[in-house]
Amino acid sequence: MWHNFILAVPAYLLGSIPTSIWIGKALYGTDIRHHGSKNAGTSNTMRILGVKAGIPVLLIDVLKGFVAVKLACWTSFQANTVAFVNMQLALGILAVVGHLFPVFAGFRGGKGVATSIGLLLALYWPAALLSIGVFLLSLFISKYMSLSSLIMGISYPISIIFVFKSEFISLKIFSIGICLILILTHRKNIFRLLHGEEKKATFLFKNAKNKTS
Repeated sequence: MWHNFILAVPAYLLGSIPTSIWIGKALYGTDIRHHGSKNAGTSNTMRILGVKAGIPVLLIDVLKGFVAVKLACWTSFQANTVAFVNMQLALGILAVVGHLFPVFAGFRGGKGVATSIGLLLALYWPAALLSIGVFLLSLFISKYMSLSSLIMGISYPISIIFVFKSEFISLKIFSIGICLILILTHRKNIFRLLHGEEKKATFLFKNAKNKTS
């Protein structure tokens, strides 16, 4: 059974890949953590370096969470059992922890939104797609990336528990937990939103405005 748990190491190391930091330094000579919100994530990358830099950051960070969860397929647990789902959750959570506290970047990482999306897609894609749809709708209406991420986090446990009615108690608990984690990692954003100081993600809509004008 020991080989099942040794997968925790690659799961954490996958999450620890500091995509925005490495891309920023290698291609733009910039440490993203010294600019904007000082967050090593997709939204700050797009805000400081542009959408072209942000898209690969987003895709790779999503892939980190997705692949980490899929490592469970290398265990001896039978698919779609409680033990298998619990292992998927553990590996996915380790990837998110790696993103938050990356060993390759002095334990100063991002907020884990993109890596969490990859985790959710690999874990149970119907609920993940519903939450992503809620995120995109909120972003289109509000133009706030942080608010949309929070709404997405809140919608996930609702979809798992009430819409798709998952039979796995651990998945229900996890869905609530990841919602709380998103709220905790967005404390400063919530403060700025409440005080009208949060910046809108206008960088995502500039091209659309230019095309229509």
